[in-house]
Amino acid sequence: MGGREGVRLLLLEVRPDGLDGKAGFVNSLVGVVSNGRPFNNAFWDGAKMVYGQGGGDYRTFSADTDVVGHEMTHGVIEHTANLVYVGQSGAMNEAIADYFGNAIDVEANGLSMDDPDTALLGEDLCTTMAPRDCALRDLDDGVTTQDDFIGVTYRGDNGGVHLNSTIFSGALWEIRQNLDDDFADKIVYRALSAYMTPLDGFTDGREAVLAAARELGATKGQLATVSEAFDDHGVVEGWERNLGVDTKTLMTGVNIAGTGVGAGNGTYAVSRSNASGEEPYSVWIGRTDGKGTPELVSGNTGNYQVYADTDGETVVWAEYGSTSIAIKARAVSGGVVRTVAHAGISAASLAVDGDDIVFTDFDPRFGLEHVVHFDMKTGVRTAVDQGRADRATALPSVRDGKIAYAKVWSQPDGYHLGAEVFDIATGTTTLMPGDTTKTMGIGQTAITDDGVFWLRDADITDGGKASLERAGVDGSNPVTVLPEAIEAPVYGYSLTASDDAVTLTSLPPATSWDNATLPKLYQVAPDGKGGVKRVSCNRGDQVYAAADTGKRVVWLDGTTGSTDLVMRDRPAGTC
Repeated sequence: MGGREGVRLLLLEVRPDGLDGKAGFVNSLVGVVSNGRPFNNAFWDGAKMVYGQGGGDYRTFSADTDVVGHEMTHGVIEHTANLVYVGQSGAMNEAIADYFGNAIDVEANGLSMDDPDTALLGEDLCTTMAPRDCALRDLDDGVTTQDDFIGVTYRGDNGGVHLNSTIFSGALWEIRQNLDDDFADKIVYRALSAYMTPLDGFTDGREAVLAAARELGATKGQLATVSEAFDDHGVVEGWERNLGVDTKTLMTGVNIAGTGVGAGNGTYAVSRSNASGEEPYSVWIGRTDGKGTPELVSGNTGNYQVYADTDGETVVWAEYGSTSIAIKARAVSGGVVRTVAHAGISAASLAVDGDDIVFTDFDPRFGLEHVVHFDMKTGVRTAVDQGRADRATALPSVRDGKIAYAKVWSQPDGYHLGAEVFDIATGTTTLMPGDTTKTMGIGQTAITDDGVFWLRDADITDGGKASLERAGVDGSNPVTVLPEAIEAPVYGYSLTASDDAVTLTSLPPATSWDNATLPKLYQVAPDGKGGVKRVSCNRGDQVYAAADTGKRVVWLDGTTGSTDLVMRDRPAGTC
């Protein structure tokens, strides 16, 4: 039986009325390239299957039966449970597509479930590599929630839809290995079509499969086999709690990427999308102690509302419209949303302190960013670097009439980098101390009652480490709070600070996804005494941190597969 015939027959057996349940046409687009270059992938776009032409060591992606079955199953999923393609539900979406893709491959090519290679997906796509080296995934890789679940936020793989899929598909494949093939397929399809719902997580999926098995007449022994398969992969009630989460959740499922969190004086501000991440972002505020109910402040306008910040009195954000970018503001206590300024073709890094707003604006003439100050009281707008073509500024912070930022500028001997402070009242600038000829990078700035903090990279060979520097706003009393060569595993990527602590986002070098190399937060006293401490022992993504008062920090966390806004009042210490 040929591959295409096998696909047709198995799908007819479990889904006799076609992918859409209405006997609709099945459309495929084969041999697709990307901007004239090889496209080594395949996908379901909601109406058809699209298969890359391949290139290099890869054949066309329509050449492997399990890949074809996988993409067709995505069509079935969309017209049945419609599992949302984010986090755990998205990983289940991928898992079921993998399961039926491989089941189709087994049936179409007369393979035995005893053959370990039947668990491989895409193993026949390569012209020279061995199947196990070529395979995109292995449903028999033995991963579990406790040991292997990768806690990425929405920024990574839609919250791990591929990274974590073999936890669930591995359980399904184990069921197929230990039950009659046909019966297992019917159970999984019935679970998908009758019991699963769009936002189901792994444990919901387990219960759906068990319910389907009971409906189809499974014996006690067969039900035990199903349960054991999920147990083997850690898909049990409460597995998320068993990961050891030590944070307080302020908001669940924000599902955003590319924009972060602001906080100040007990209030947070954050963008939020819907469960699928497809809704244009809106801005919400709430209390950092978790009391009360979050409030929508921007409205759902159909535009993207991003880069929110607050000082506890005012919340500001950028609204990306179809033809312009507006800088919006509203009092935290309520009132009318005001358009206080506009940006050019890009606006980012908003920060607010009283009547002062700062953000980066992009100059398309020279391809440079410039930090802009806007006074909400007077309406005066000022570029801290005069918008000059020989310099760029970014990563601003603002407090008490002073703006700190990173700066790159041209000198006769080349480009220099440093941190600088702009005095709003006088219009004067002060370059922070440091040898700019040996500075390879400048990171995020912050202003507190201790002065100005910034990250400085003087060695580009150390995998991304950076020193934490501090000086007075007038450049006095410079101190290296943390040296770049610190022994602690801190790879300073960004920072946020209160008067009591500086919180660093550490991003270790990595070539693959792993909890150990996902961003983590570290906190240090303003004078560096006591060394660095982990803010949280959560093992997943810790991104877009914002310091509140004291040692309290809020951030987006992905440990359990949901992109959640979380908080801690003090560092956890050693993990």
